[in-house]
Amino acid sequence: MATQHVFTGARVVLPSGVVENGRLVVEGTVIADAAAEAPARPALLPDGNPAGADGSTGPAEGPAPRTAADAATLDLTGYWIVPGFVDMHVHGGGGASFSAGTAEEALAVAATHRRHGTTTMAASTVTDRLDDLARQAAVLSELVEQGELAGIHFEGPFIAPCRRGAHDPALLRDPEPGDVKRLIDAARGTARMMTLAPELPGGLDSVRLLADLGVIAAVGHTDAGYEATAEAVDAGATVATHLFNAMPGLHHRNPGPVAALLEDERVTVELINDGVHLHPAVVGLAFSRAGAGRVAFITDAMAAAGKGDGRYPLGGLEVEVRDGVARLVEGGAIAGSTLTLDTAFRRAVTLGGLPVGHVVRALSENPARLLGVADRVGSLEAGKDADLVILDAEFAVAGVMRRGEWVVGPEVG
Repeated sequence: MATQHVFTGARVVLPSGVVENGRLVVEGTVIADAAAEAPARPALLPDGNPAGADGSTGPAEGPAPRTAADAATLDLTGYWIVPGFVDMHVHGGGGASFSAGTAEEALAVAATHRRHGTTTMAASTVTDRLDDLARQAAVLSELVEQGELAGIHFEGPFIAPCRRGAHDPALLRDPEPGDVKRLIDAARGTARMMTLAPELPGGLDSVRLLADLGVIAAVGHTDAGYEATAEAVDAGATVATHLFNAMPGLHHRNPGPVAALLEDERVTVELINDGVHLHPAVVGLAFSRAGAGRVAFITDAMAAAGKGDGRYPLGGLEVEVRDGVARLVEGGAIAGSTLTLDTAFRRAVTLGGLPVGHVVRALSENPARLLGVADRVGSLEAGKDADLVILDAEFAVAGVMRRGEWVVGPEVG
């Protein structure tokens, strides 16, 4: 019989809402059952309010599943169980980078973020020569095929020079569809997203091409106005790359891309909730306008995440990290983040005042759907991978499980 883990007593965040005194059973690598203990306290909706008296919004009723006599049972009273986090935009961590183009560094990045609860992630590249990006994609695609990564995200080189951020200006180019197709082909079916500036020559044609290929076209590092951004969405763009950052700001007479991306129901907006890229009020604004179903928290992390201050490479550029803030040595532009998603979670709940259920959607369910892996991860449901995070009362990580194996802890008691 496969190894079983039975977790009892915790607040469990299910797709139907937050369940008090929950019970979650893991068998082997998958979730066997997620429900409320009997008798259970009332289920809570994602906003933390009680469910209806008939319990229709809570988990299905019925007897708890039978478990093996030697199943490992863990009382998690006072803790939370949430789905493993899903990061659809991350460049590095632990001193390593996906753009290094080696399996060793890519696995080091993955291991670093897994310790902070991110059990699923896409590998994001940075602007480079097309030949080099194609070589990086070849390496990363093998790790996707092996199940270590959930796909590849190309960020650059098809971005606006005036909104380049920490991308090498000498390597930027217009999004010519042939070049776009070359990179997608190099990923051998593992490309999940490409960030581009749709106002550049070839931009709209490339958006249409990506949509036809089943790859997310993300609007980012762009100087597009409101109308041009809306046109890109009509052409097939469905994601806003780190909304507000590396694009014109919201203005009352010139709303720019932010308004167009926030208002369109077809678009999911990425947010970097590290306290550096966005003020908490701006995070709240995005949630209130887009709704919890259209927000994806990301890290946009570079190599210093989980490592510390110092100097690090980012593509062909050098970054200095001081007090956790990454900036280019030349020019001083913000160069990604040192964020991990457990910190994004904790900030959203404790500083932003967002309901736990809404934050879980932004950290797990929504990015899993966008990456095309929601049938396996992103929520705590029977039959899905046993990817979960245990959080204490202060929302610090007390345990991380990936596919039924402990990555961290559990450190409870």
